[in-house]
Amino acid sequence: MRNEKEMIDLVMDFAKADDRVRVVGMNGSRTNPNIKKDRFQDYDIVYLVTDMASFLENREWIDYFGERMIMQTPEESALFPATLGNWFTFLMQFTDGNRIDLMLIPLEELDLYLQNDSLTEILLDKDNLIANRPVPDESSHFLKNPSEQHFTDSCNEFWWVSPYVAKGLCRGEFFYATFHLDRVLREELLRIIAWNVGAEHDFKVNLGAVNKFLHHYLDNDVLKALQETYHINSLDKCWEALFSMQEIFRQQAKQLANRLGFDYPDQFEKVIPYIHNLHQQYSN
Repeated sequence: MRNEKEMIDLVMDFAKADDRVRVVGMNGSRTNPNIKKDRFQDYDIVYLVTDMASFLENREWIDYFGERMIMQTPEESALFPATLGNWFTFLMQFTDGNRIDLMLIPLEELDLYLQNDSLTEILLDKDNLIANRPVPDESSHFLKNPSEQHFTDSCNEFWWVSPYVAKGLCRGEFFYATFHLDRVLREELLRIIAWNVGAEHDFKVNLGAVNKFLHHYLDNDVLKALQETYHINSLDKCWEALFSMQEIFRQQAKQLANRLGFDYPDQFEKVIPYIHNLHQQYSN
């Protein structure tokens, strides 16, 4: 597996040799001073270029970076379309285990790029276009302080969808029930938990992509209870997970409301006895 120096040299040597590349930036975990480096970190590289079309029309140049195992170009996906505008990304997983997410951006959008991510590090500026090179920090990745309306909406969504899960379980519709449990309720549960962590740390905390650092901030009992809700391979387990998620949500949402001075919407909890009644009727 090529080491970090070899990978950065590869990226830089290509950029220096190609006149179309005027600025090279790097983002992501490798520019974050608070992240411990390991072999699984991607190289999030940005080339700001003068001729986007030529890079896209003839793509033999990407072979320079090594033997690829698989590649994805999100901007060309019909099933999972990206929304980067004029920007284009080659996501490349190499056979040696390294990965480069190489983004091409028109040079005229340099200012927009510099404003986009606080973890930006400039590796090359051929024309001295950047007067003050940014110093990478996590600020743009900090949790955002929710408004009370956002908080209320999240609570409403969680409790509104809870009967969907119960209805599916009563009917024996495993996939219907687990979709709403794992896709809707869990999203709101994690949102509330994340906001609660944010409130505890004055919203100067970065939980990473899809909450990958969340476990570092949870008490052991909360973490264990949350992890157990992922055991949903049967209808009975789904009922257990539903009740547990509701209790975790109540505790976390009320604590968050207290920290932020919000009113917790107790009226939404009318669904709790309704769901328990359904469980008693249909669990036998």
